Amino acid sequence: MDGCLFCKIVCGEIPSAKVFEDEVSYAFRDINPQAPVHILIVPKKHIDSCAVLDGADEALVGRIFTNIAKIAKDEGLDKGFRVISNSGDDAGQTVHHLHFHILAGKNMGEGLVP
Repeated sequence: MDGCLFCKIVCGEIPSAKVFEDEVSYAFRDINPQAPVHILIVPKKHIDSCAVLDGADEALVGRIFTNIAKIAKDEGLDKGFRVISNSGDDAGQTVHHLHFHILAGKNMGEGLVP
C-alpha cells in the first residue's frame, strides 16, 4: 500500500534491524522500544488492523503466531513475553498495518496497561 511505513520496511525501502523473515511475515526491532526486547512482526500482505481480518486470513495469522514462538525461542525469552496488537486510533495504533509487538526482558506484572 502506497505510503505505508511497514510496507516500505518489508520491501526494503526503509532500513530496519531484521530479526526474522519468511514468505508471509517480517520481524524487526522497534526503533522506540517499550521494553528491553521490543520486536514488531508484520504480515508482508498489507492488512490495516485486526478489525478487518476475516476467514481468508486465518492461516496467515496462525503462521505469524507460530513465528512469534520461534522468535521468542531464538531470542531466549524463556522467562516470558507479551504479545500486543493495537487496532484503531483509540487503541493507540499509529501505523495502520497489522502488526504484533513482542515485548520482553523485564517483569511487566499482571496488568495489561500501566
